[in-house]
Amino acid sequence: MTNLDKPLKTSSQKYNKLIYIFTAISLLGFLDAIYLTTSHYTGHITCSVISGCQEVLVSQYSEIFGIPLALLGAAYYLFILINSLLYIDNQNKYSKLVLSYIPIFGFLFSIYLIYLMFFVIEALCQYCLLSAGTSTLLFILGIILIKKK
Repeated sequence: MTNLDKPLKTSSQKYNKLIYIFTAISLLGFLDAIYLTTSHYTGHITCSVISGCQEVLVSQYSEIFGIPLALLGAAYYLFILINSLLYIDNQNKYSKLVLSYIPIFGFLFSIYLIYLMFFVIEALCQYCLLSAGTSTLLFILGIILIKKK
């Protein structure tokens, strides 16, 4: 097959692929945050790669006003997931704005939480690091969306 025989990808196809990636990453973040929330309420978490999960889970920084940060993270990822699905379904302009700009706040909050783990709690949680990674990927995708306008 030559280059002339290959169909050209339109910018719309590339844009749709970007939204599907948004959906997959937000689903991963949501599942991770649900696991962390469940672990927070049961009071036990098992780390298989590093050994600081329990320390992070029970630290004074694991809640804001009595609400587990993991639960807030689950709500954040669910919000992003719903908006990516809304955009896939009906090209909702509001959803596009959400996907473009809200991950900025998630990324900044993740930086703060990483700082707390490294320098204040002095323990690392592999699931929290996964959440920070998914938040970072959503931020990067959001920047790509902003630049595609």
